[in-house]
Amino acid sequence: MQDTKQVERTDERDVRMMDASLKIAPSILSANWVRLGEDVAAAERGGAELLHVDVMDGHFVPNITVGIPMVKWLKTCTNLTLDTHLMITEPGRYVEDFIKAGSSMVSIHVEADPHILRTLAHIKNLGARAGVAINPGTSLTHLEEVIEVADYVLLMSVNPGFGGQTFIPRSLERVRRLRGMIEERGLNTSIEIDGGVDTRNAAEVVRAGVNIIVAGSAVFGEKLNPEETVRAMLDAGTQWV
Repeated sequence: MQDTKQVERTDERDVRMMDASLKIAPSILSANWVRLGEDVAAAERGGAELLHVDVMDGHFVPNITVGIPMVKWLKTCTNLTLDTHLMITEPGRYVEDFIKAGSSMVSIHVEADPHILRTLAHIKNLGARAGVAINPGTSLTHLEEVIEVADYVLLMSVNPGFGGQTFIPRSLERVRRLRGMIEERGLNTSIEIDGGVDTRNAAEVVRAGVNIIVAGSAVFGEKLNPEETVRAMLDAGTQWV
């Protein structure tokens, strides 16, 4: 049985409720890890409030990235809220460890967890915000039984597993439909989008109903200045806020 005791929180910023303003969550998946601390600090100066950590296990998605030690290290070097996206099988086994390491937001895939309601509740009982992630090829109807439990929905706008992919255009309609589902139920659920969003389409996704934009190569791409690119993303996205 899972231990549902509350994990002690030391950073009040990490547990504040998500508001309606646009937030940029730079993804370290596309960062140069040789200068990771420096680039994360630059993104924060540019206005980032979240830092997106993509955890991949080589099973649920065809790639392997980082794990609990990286979250622990990031927690020591940034004040940004750590937004951890678990692209792994059996996520319920690991959510407590990621939260203890410093994750304040944890999203799990509806496709990966047959006991997703229990896992979402466990995340919330541990003091973190609980997110449900969904792949581009999965019908939004799979969210109907879980959307009232989740604090946010992470809608993938590329097939997960690799950074630098091209935005799937029909994702805009999926955002609009998802926003409709949320409003019909009178919920305050945030919508996070991940994959192929940059300054060229940020305004469109925000207009469709997105609150949080995950940006990897658009912020941490080669020869880019993270401070400037985060600020440009915010400027582009807030055209419709």
